[in-house]
Amino acid sequence: MATKTINAELLSKMFLAGAANIEAKKEFINELNVFPVPDGDTGTNMSLTIMAAAKEVAALQNPNMEALAKAISSGSLRGARGNSGVILSQLFRGFTKAIRDTKEIDVLTLAGALVKAKETAYKAVMKPKEGTILTVARGIADKGLELAETVEDLEEFIPQVIEHAEYVLSQTPDMLPVLKEAGVVDSGGQGLLEVLKGCYDAFLGKEIDYTQIAPSTSVNMTKISAETNAEIKFGYCTEFIIMTEKEFTDADEMEFKAYLESIGDSIVCVADDDVVKIHVHTNDPGLAIQKALTYGQLSRMKIDNMREEHEEKLIRDAEKIAKEQKEKAKAEQKEFGFIAVSIGEGLNEIFKELGVDYIIEGGQTMNPSTDDMLTAIDKVNAKHVFIFPNNKNITLAANQAKSLVKDKEVIVIPTKTVPQGITAIINFVPDMTAEENEEVMLEEIKRVKTGQVTYAVRDTVIDGKEIHTDDIMGIGDSGILSVGSDIAETTKEMLAQLVDEESELISVYYGADVSEEDAESLTAEIEELYPDVDIDVHSGGQPIYYYVLAVE
Repeated sequence: MATKTINAELLSKMFLAGAANIEAKKEFINELNVFPVPDGDTGTNMSLTIMAAAKEVAALQNPNMEALAKAISSGSLRGARGNSGVILSQLFRGFTKAIRDTKEIDVLTLAGALVKAKETAYKAVMKPKEGTILTVARGIADKGLELAETVEDLEEFIPQVIEHAEYVLSQTPDMLPVLKEAGVVDSGGQGLLEVLKGCYDAFLGKEIDYTQIAPSTSVNMTKISAETNAEIKFGYCTEFIIMTEKEFTDADEMEFKAYLESIGDSIVCVADDDVVKIHVHTNDPGLAIQKALTYGQLSRMKIDNMREEHEEKLIRDAEKIAKEQKEKAKAEQKEFGFIAVSIGEGLNEIFKELGVDYIIEGGQTMNPSTDDMLTAIDKVNAKHVFIFPNNKNITLAANQAKSLVKDKEVIVIPTKTVPQGITAIINFVPDMTAEENEEVMLEEIKRVKTGQVTYAVRDTVIDGKEIHTDDIMGIGDSGILSVGSDIAETTKEMLAQLVDEESELISVYYGADVSEEDAESLTAEIEELYPDVDIDVHSGGQPIYYYVLAVE
C-alpha cells in the first residue's frame, strides 16, 4: 500500500530514529576522519548536535508540524558543535523552514525541503568545498527534485534518495585527494547518510531503541514551578476555629492531632475552654473540616493554596532579579569584552592575565557548542565582544552564535590555534575602535606559525607519510610535518620546518603529560639550535597535545 504523506507524529519518530542511529554509529564515523588525532571528531560532533535537538523533540507532547520544526531547528542550532555539526544544524534549519507551515509532507514538499536544506547549508559556509557533507546534501536534493517529477509514493521516493546519497558519498574520495590517500569517504557525508537511514527505519515501522534520548530538561519557569511545587508535600494551608458543643478533652485533642498528622503536617491545635484553634497543611482540607465538625461548629475558615503562592513568589522574585540584572548591566557595561576557547590550567591563566573575561573550556578534545558560545556572550557585559575560537573546527559555531545575538556586537576572530588567539589579544589596543582592532588582529595572526605535537589513534597515510597507531606526530598549520617515535625528536623535526631566517620568537607550551624537566631539556636543545631566536616556555597544562609551539 502506497504512503503518500508524513504527518508530524511520524516525522517526530523519524527524526528521533535518525538521531539514535548516528549516536550508535558515531565511533564508526570518527574512524573515517582523515587526521588520526585524539580530538572531538566528526561523529561525536554530529551526534551531540542532533541529540540536542532530539531531546527538544522528545519533550514535545502531541506536536504539530510548526512546534516540531521549531524544536528541531532551535535545538540543533544551539547544540551545534564543530563544522560538521554546524552544517548539519543548517541543513535542519533549511529543511524545517520548508515544512513548518504544512500539516503533512508529500513528495513535492519533501523534495522542496531537501533543496532548501542544501541551499541553507551552502550559504552558511564561506568557502564550500566539494567532497564533503555539502556534496552529499546536494546530491540528495538533486535526486529528490528529479524523482518528484514522476514519483508520488514515499515508499519509493525515500529509498531511491538514500541509494543516490550512498553513491555520491562513494565518489567523495575522487573529489578530495586527501580522502583517497587515506582510503576513506567523507566522514560528514557518512554521518548525514546515517541520519537518513535511521529516519527511513522509523518510516518503515521498524522497532527503534530511543532510550538514549532523554527529553530536554531546559530550565524554564514551568519546570521551576513543577520542581518547587513538588517540594511542597502538602499544598493547602488550612485554618479554622472549632466552637465546641461539649468538653474538648485531652483525649479528644490527642485523637484529633493524630488524625491531622495522618493527612498533613505543620499542625497546631490549641484548646481554650469552648474554642479550639486549628492550623494544618494538607492536600485535602475537606477531610480536616469533616473531622472537626464532629466536635462542633466552625468559624473563621481560611484555606490558601501554597503552591500558587509559591509560584507567584517565584515569578515576583524572577522579575525582580531580571530587573536588577538589567539595571546592573546597563550601569556597568564596558566597551570591549573577550572570550577565548582554551583548555589547560596554564593556557587558561595566560588568557586571563591578558584580559580575557570568559574562558570556554574545550577546543581540540571537545568542540564547544553554539549554546556554549551564547552563554559566554551573555556572561560578558560589554558592547563589543571578541571571540577567539582557537580552532578551525569551532569558528562556524562561533559565527552561528554571533548571528543569534542582537543586543551586542560580536566579532569572531578566526584564530585556528591557541597561539594565534594569544597573539590576537596581545595586539588589542583599547583606544582603537572594534573595527580597527579586528583589522589589526586579522593581520597579526597571519604572522603566527603553529606546531602541535600529539599521538596517532589509528593507522593511516596522509601527506605522503605512513602513520601507525601511537606514532608521535608534529602537525603544522597546513598538515603533518613530522612523524616519529620520540616526542622531543619529532618536535624538533617539526620545528625545523617552521623556523626561517625571519623568525624572532619561539613560544613553547608544554602539556599535562610533559614534566617540567623534560620541557626545560627540550627548550635548552631548541636554544642551541636557534641561538638568534628568543625562546619562551610556559606550562600550558593542555591534555592530548604534548607541545604546542608558536613561531613568530
